[in-house]
This record gives sequence, structure tokens and C-alpha cells, in this order.
Amino acid sequence: MVHLEADENCLVEPLIEAISGKWKLLIIYWLAQDTSRFNQLQRNLGSITHRTLARQLSELQASGFVARQDLQTIPPHVEYSLTPLGQSLIPLLRVMHDWAAEHADKISPKT
Repeated sequence: MVHLEADENCLVEPLIEAISGKWKLLIIYWLAQDTSRFNQLQRNLGSITHRTLARQLSELQASGFVARQDLQTIPPHVEYSLTPLGQSLIPLLRVMHDWAAEHADKISPKT
């Protein structure tokens, strides 16, 4: 069995707090594919509400994972992309994907 080194200051805790929630990792996933406008992200995510997406994007910006670029046009054109810090999460997402694929028969989504 592999043991994680015990530390009174768990370094994983701030990361979990920054990316926790139903949508944040999925937002990062879609932004890893390409820069997106708000409405495109909302379409990609399916059932997310406008308010929830706005809040999650704002929190990801505050954590330094997502950049928002306002192109100062009319009609308004805003694009979201991953920062270098956000891009550094892509290998973590790949490992999570591989784990989920390997254990898909053992895990099931909540209904």
C-alpha cells in the first residue's frame, strides 16, 4: 500500500477547495479543448444554469485557473481560457480520466 506523507498542513486541501464542486473540473475540461465564449461553455456543459456558470467561472478566475478576456466589442464578446496554472491541471484530469475508465464498472453516477 502506498502511503501519503502525513503533514499537519495538507497541501491537497487548498487544491480541493479551489476545484471542488460539480462543474469546475468540467469547465476546466472544456477550456482545455479551446478558448470559449460563455454561451458555448454553457452549451457544452448542458444543464448548468447561467448563474451557476458565472459563479464557477468567477471562482476559477479568483483561483488563477481561468482568464477572462473582454474584447470590448458591441455586442459584447468575452472569451474564457485556461491560464498556465489552469493548463497545469490537464495531466491531473488525464489521470482522473484513466482511473475512471479503469474503474467504470465499480463506480456509478448518483441518480
